Amino acid sequence: MARRSLSGSRILITGCSQGIGRSLALQAAERGAKVLATARNQHLLDQLADDATKAGYPLEIFVGDVTKPDDRKAMVDAMKQRFGGIDVVINNAGVGASGHFADADEARLRSIFEVNFFGLAELTRICIPLLREGNKPAVVNVSSVVARRALPGRSEYSASKFAVQGLSEALRGEFVRDGIDLILVNPGLTATNFSQNMLERKSKLQVDHLRGMTSDRAAELTLNALERGKREVTFTLPGKLLVGMSRYFPRLVDWIIRRKVTRLYGAPPSA
Repeated sequence: MARRSLSGSRILITGCSQGIGRSLALQAAERGAKVLATARNQHLLDQLADDATKAGYPLEIFVGDVTKPDDRKAMVDAMKQRFGGIDVVINNAGVGASGHFADADEARLRSIFEVNFFGLAELTRICIPLLREGNKPAVVNVSSVVARRALPGRSEYSASKFAVQGLSEALRGEFVRDGIDLILVNPGLTATNFSQNMLERKSKLQVDHLRGMTSDRAAELTLNALERGKREVTFTLPGKLLVGMSRYFPRLVDWIIRRKVTRLYGAPPSA
């Protein structure tokens, strides 16, 4: 895994309208990168561009949806036209939902996977030819601690991040022949509007995202990992504890989760 300076790097970032993606775009531009910030919301992207210009670190914006093949191609074409290629792709776009799997429908599962997994996978695929020609090229996949320990009430989101984890580990090996690094980022709770933007919010097991790490700090650590050529990083002490306990004490974590679910929903019926 190569160490790199972001100064002059040509970086494509998805999911930049709010939260970690917005902070990534601003901070990457501040570090001297040539940034194309993408998202679906024109108004929020315009605000991002204005804030970057006022800060003295202008960036480019592009309105597009990672779930649409034509939009993905247009993002890559925009990188070629504006910057002449791609050095780094940061797959940050994501969506979630809360509520029990049995109470949801197929549409919720497919919607989450279309953004979190298929959009990420297919954007990465079409960027590979340009990345091969890039300067110290890399793909950064923003995953989650739930890719290491799934949580009840967030089954589809957890599953999509497990899929990202598996794809990332496989691609890291395949990319060796191309000289492309793959960095996996696992944020814990982050103080963003993620929970407010969920497709559905039906779980009794509530998570207070506003008590988590700031999006600015998460972005800073992500870019640090990219610069230092890290293989995988996990953020927040609770997130690291969850991953560590799940690895070494999985039955204890299962017991804690069962106890929490029983408190919220009651004990299962006796046989």
